[in-house]
Amino acid sequence: MSQQNLVSIIMPAYNADKYIRDGIESVLSQTYQEWELLIVNDCSQDSTAKIVEEYCAQDDRIKFYHNEENSGPAMTRNNAINRAKGRFIAFLDSDDIWLPEKLDKQVSAMMAKRYPFTYTGYHRISEDGMIAGRRISVPEQLNYSQLLRNTAIVTSSVVLDIDAVGKIKMKNTYYDDYACWLDVMKRGIVAHCINEDLVEYRVASSSVSRNKINSAIQVWKTYRSIERLGLLTSAWCFAGYALNALQKYKKF
Repeated sequence: MSQQNLVSIIMPAYNADKYIRDGIESVLSQTYQEWELLIVNDCSQDSTAKIVEEYCAQDDRIKFYHNEENSGPAMTRNNAINRAKGRFIAFLDSDDIWLPEKLDKQVSAMMAKRYPFTYTGYHRISEDGMIAGRRISVPEQLNYSQLLRNTAIVTSSVVLDIDAVGKIKMKNTYYDDYACWLDVMKRGIVAHCINEDLVEYRVASSSVSRNKINSAIQVWKTYRSIERLGLLTSAWCFAGYALNALQKYKKF
């Protein structure tokens, strides 16, 4: 049985020593303090482990685990998900940052309105964190068919009520997070937005998401190989995805 007010925060980490302090500090700064932070090290070769161990010694809510071999983000997230004790599962990538009221506002809304799945607005920051982009507004809610045409949900903004959505598991695919949200929504779950700027999404120069052509190819593969949509349906969804992506990325 999950602990009713506990938020289990899932953080995969691979060679994250440049940014992971900022991510951990943003969790420690949350106004909502009933959480556990599960960090899984995917065989980092830098000082990621040393940094996390320092924080573990300071706060026993921070739990640190290691993959036996480099496994990629999906399996690394699953390693943490399988250890989670909370009713709520939240995701925070090691290079992103939460604003202080992020968890408080989401959990409060989820408890009051019985939302099973929430996400938030956000803004981008440059790799060095010195440049902040515009606020990105997101749809008020998304169901399965809407999400197929709009990849608006940033992973670091998501909170799921596991008691309501059931068991979750990341698929070992390029967009493991997107595939997971689609899987959840196919159960009839609707995701609701807390349309406030509550996440700083770091855009690293090495980030695969900056390769727009490759991203588009992977979305198409999600339609055809994961969701097994027909050609015409895939084309219709892809047109919506492309239009929304252009709107999202037209300005930093």
